[in-house]
Amino acid sequence: METEKIIEQYLQHVPAAVLEKAKGIKVLITDIDGVLTDGGILYDNEGMEFKKYNVKDGLIVQHLKRAGFLVGAITGRASQVVENRCEELRFDFHYHGVKDKLKKLTELMETMELDLEEVAYIGDDLIDLSVLTKVGLSIAPADALPYVCAAVDYVSPLSGGKGVFREVADLLLHAKGQLVPLVDNLVKKEG
Repeated sequence: METEKIIEQYLQHVPAAVLEKAKGIKVLITDIDGVLTDGGILYDNEGMEFKKYNVKDGLIVQHLKRAGFLVGAITGRASQVVENRCEELRFDFHYHGVKDKLKKLTELMETMELDLEEVAYIGDDLIDLSVLTKVGLSIAPADALPYVCAAVDYVSPLSGGKGVFREVADLLLHAKGQLVPLVDNLVKKEG
């Protein structure tokens, strides 16, 4: 089956209006706990924090950046584990321990001379609502709280930590006509 048909099948559940909004996006920002992770936090007896991330979410970041997107995170918790992951993924920016995410995002967009309409944001909880209701494209994982799901443009069929960030990244690349060429190019290099 050709790449275009495979991708069309993969993203067939995404409403046309969401794909249309995705065409204007230049920045993808994500929350961490409940989006890049399943929301669980493990501590050992020494107080060391552990989180589980989905590798597929991380792999796409480099391709988003090559395609011209800025990629970042704004999270309400301050955690060295999360900072390490954001650095490893080479996010363009990441802010931790932020209680007023909309204020931080507004300041950031002013500095970058971008509009909130050019931002896609993935969030799952109360702290994300102020941002989700102001950006150009808002997304929640399937297991986000019901009132968060009701406030967003798109609810992914995937749960936090299960590839929701990857699906959104693929959706953005596809909306701009860049996913099929990316896949085809990689298939040719490996073939």
